[in-house]
Formats: sequence, C-alpha cells, structure tokens
Amino acid sequence: MVDVVEVVEEQRFEARDADGSLLGISAYDAQGSTVVFTHTEVLPAAEGRGVGSGLVRGALDQVRASGRDVVALCPFVKAWIERHPEYQDLVRVPA
Repeated sequence: MVDVVEVVEEQRFEARDADGSLLGISAYDAQGSTVVFTHTEVLPAAEGRGVGSGLVRGALDQVRASGRDVVALCPFVKAWIERHPEYQDLVRVPA
C-alpha cells in the first residue's frame, strides 16, 4: 500500500511508503482542468511491488475527485487506464 500525494508546485503525484519515503512519481503538465500525464517512474528498490499501479490509481482517484480530466501521454498511465475500464471516463482525447 502506498500513499499518493499531489505536489502541485512540482506538477507531479508522489507515491510514498508509511515512513514517508519517496517510492515513485507520475509527472504531469496542468492544462486548465486537464492533467496531461507525461512520465511515471518507480525507484528501482520499489519495483515489482505494485507501486506504479498504486500510484496511478491514487493519482486518477484524486483527478476524478477534483473534477479534472486526463490525457495520458505516459505509456504506463495509458496502458494502466486501458486495463481498468472504470477509469476510461476520465480520458479526454486531445484536440
């Protein structure tokens, strides 16, 4: 289980463990009410533990709660959304 926090000033979501140690990030570009995910990275020591999935799920839950939508340029986020149809309503097709 990871805690996911949005760091608005750095335009990223962070996955942290119970001690607050950084496990991974999902960077985005804020464009009005749209969150354009550009890159997701999990620290090597945390790979294979579901951190990336927890990070994306937590980030998308926060995006939904704030009324924003998503453009998934990051291949990891895009693939994750494709595997989880319950999040596809958040996706905005870029113009």
